Amino acid sequence: MDIDSFWKLIEECRRQTRGRDERLAWLRDELSRRPLTEIVQFQVRLDEVTQEAFTWDLWAAAERIFGGWCSDDGFCYFGLWMVGLGRNAFSQAIADPDALADTPEVQCLVGRPRELWNDDWPEWESLDYVAMEAYGLLVGIDDDCGDAFYEAVEAEQCDVEGSRGPLGEQWDVRSEDEATRKLPRLSTMFPLRPLAR
Repeated sequence: MDIDSFWKLIEECRRQTRGRDERLAWLRDELSRRPLTEIVQFQVRLDEVTQEAFTWDLWAAAERIFGGWCSDDGFCYFGLWMVGLGRNAFSQAIADPDALADTPEVQCLVGRPRELWNDDWPEWESLDYVAMEAYGLLVGIDDDCGDAFYEAVEAEQCDVEGSRGPLGEQWDVRSEDEATRKLPRLSTMFPLRPLAR
């Protein structure tokens, strides 16, 4: 599965289904009809594209949307959620994180209390496990196929560099001057409350 096939599958999933659970079920079913190598390659492509999103500017965008703070795991799940937005929105956000302001998935959050976001929360952790689940279905192991799956992923990745820190320079999203300059639309859409003194 090359990168174009990966994105075609993501786009088809967006067209076929609505909510995250439906999308996961669709992807799991679709992947489980494919050869094991394609399932593994789906995970490799997913890892590659989420690595592209591993930048300080996108982390700041996530922090702004989340109200001023985003954990390491939260940012990982945010990157997976961005994949679910589709190739065009993902690519635009990589080039300019403030472009997330144009997505309906972000626009629907504006003005709503975060505790009411529920299924709209910008994260999609379970996308990171869908290929492993499809792999388990295909090999007939429902539980604990993780070792075999991740060994296959690692073998497919070949000489890919290990994990590194986010690209770019870290900056404080709570600095309104900097946030307004770097994320003008998201800063307007998601104003931060002043820190308690």
